[in-house]
Amino acid sequence: MRVLVTGGAGFIGSAYVRHLLTGAYPAWRDARVTVLDLLTYAGNLANLAPVAGRFTFVHGDIGDPALLERVVPGHDVVVNFAAESHVDRSIAGASDFVRTNVLGVQRLFDACLEAKVGRVVHVSTDEVYGSIDSGSWDESAPLAPNSPYAASKASGDLLARAYHVTHGLPVVVTRCGNNYGPYQYPEKVVPLFVTRLLTGGTVPLYGDGGNVRDWIHVTDHCRGIQVAAERGEAGEVYHIAGTRELTNVELTERLLAACGAGWDRVEKVPDRLGHDRRYSLTDAKLRALGYAPRVSFEEGLAETVRWYAEHADWWQETGQ
Repeated sequence: MRVLVTGGAGFIGSAYVRHLLTGAYPAWRDARVTVLDLLTYAGNLANLAPVAGRFTFVHGDIGDPALLERVVPGHDVVVNFAAESHVDRSIAGASDFVRTNVLGVQRLFDACLEAKVGRVVHVSTDEVYGSIDSGSWDESAPLAPNSPYAASKASGDLLARAYHVTHGLPVVVTRCGNNYGPYQYPEKVVPLFVTRLLTGGTVPLYGDGGNVRDWIHVTDHCRGIQVAAERGEAGEVYHIAGTRELTNVELTERLLAACGAGWDRVEKVPDRLGHDRRYSLTDAKLRALGYAPRVSFEEGLAETVRWYAEHADWWQETGQ
């Protein structure tokens, strides 16, 4: 089996590649892997150092049709992690998000159709739904994105549906909440807070800190993607829910404690524009296929903080 992983040098994509190539998914143990990545600021081949020499790397953009025409044929599965993914950056300027998350996805789907790829997995986010005050979304909830990033991801998801219905593209979509774990670029809240706290800096807390997120370790997210890849039904969406729902204040408390710091290291900052109050998913549909998370939030957060403490060379090279 040949597997193409787009965006495979980013945080979640590289975790998936490392797991795949170290036997975490027995059904695909003998997979030959190609990683396609543009290596923007958040893509880093150092993320794949533990499996160096065990995959083929192609430097390039999912928005490049000529490149896709050369790379995609011959692959049995395409797993698409390639995306611009930071909400604040999308608020400052949305054009890169539309280019990659919409036009890039369309061109990737075209290439998969032309090459007759047998399975496409499109990795998305809970942010496409907007905000929910109580309860949890299931996969039938309407899309109501509130940030340019979320809107671009929702557009990619709708293209996945359209390409399946119109062209028969064998695509499944996964949507997940907030990830954390090793190798996450330090613009996201967990590595940003940990790296600043470890170096004596302060950390920003948006607004009143009451925004709620559902947290999942990247290992569990990747396991859910694999279940959807192996057993999911083409044309369907599958949620991958987290293991702990926390307000930003509660998350900050845990990160301060893990780093031996106090509230004097926290700076209140104006709230993000269009800041969604709460996300929450139900993943009964994926659990019916045999998925269940394995990493508790307490265990995963402690392991993550240790990793950043022990790998300062990795995150210092990012300029953070």
